[in-house]
This record gives sequence, C-alpha cells and structure tokens, in this order.
Amino acid sequence: MSKLGDKIAQKRKDLGMTQELFAEKMGVTRQTVSRWENGSVMPDVDKIGDIASLLGVSCDYLLKDDVDEEVTRTPKGVSRLLLSAKGKIVRFSFFEDEADIDLFNADCEILEFEGNWMRVAVKTKKGRIEKLIPVSCVSSMEVVKEAE
Repeated sequence: MSKLGDKIAQKRKDLGMTQELFAEKMGVTRQTVSRWENGSVMPDVDKIGDIASLLGVSCDYLLKDDVDEEVTRTPKGVSRLLLSAKGKIVRFSFFEDEADIDLFNADCEILEFEGNWMRVAVKTKKGRIEKLIPVSCVSSMEVVKEAE
C-alpha cells in the first residue's frame, strides 16, 4: 500500500464508509477506490480536493508524509473551513440519496459539531426544530448570513 492509499483507507473506515459508498460519493467505481488504497493507481490530481473534503482532512495531510492528522482536523471529521460556518445561517445541498426534507431549501443555523456530526436548527411549519446530521451527507452549503 502507498502512504496516500493507507490514509484514504484509514479515514474512509474511520467514517464508517464502505469502498462502495465512498466510490459512489466520489463518482468512481469501487475498483478505482480499491486501486487508490492498494497503491496500484494514484487518484487524478483533480480528485484529491474532493477526496480530502469527503474524508474531512486537508490535501496536505493526504499528500505529505510530515503533516499530522490532528493539526488538520479539529474536531474529528470537521474541516477548519466547515468549522468556520458554525453559528451562521446556511443552505445545504445533500448527496442525492441523503436529502433531508426538513432541510431542503431551508435556512439552517449550524449549532455545533461532534465528531462526524453536526447539530443544526431550522424553522419549519411545525416550529423550530433541531436535527443531528452527518457531515458526510452534505455535498455543499451556501452561507446566507450570520446568525442573529
């Protein structure tokens, strides 16, 4: 195994993702993920950022041998960029098979992070609700405004 492959495999497993699920989220085949992990093929350069984002690590962590995971991830599973959205009002886009009807096209406040999960609040017809959602189900988000 390559060091990059080892890192991809370990982080994927830490997140509880199978090769098949990881491949689906990356838009590649399971065999491609297997080849990345065993070091027989390197991911395309344009995939490295997507891999890092999905795994919650920095590109530096994936590509450099001297970068410590703990420096690149605080808290576990949450990138510094995502952590900066805490307390802001955002709109999420979800991976197609993980859409949440309560959060679809809604202004949500990110309340806190715990491991690979985030607690968000949203106003619905039923009133304000709080939900715990996995960070890995979010494909993108747009910051709408600072929380009030």
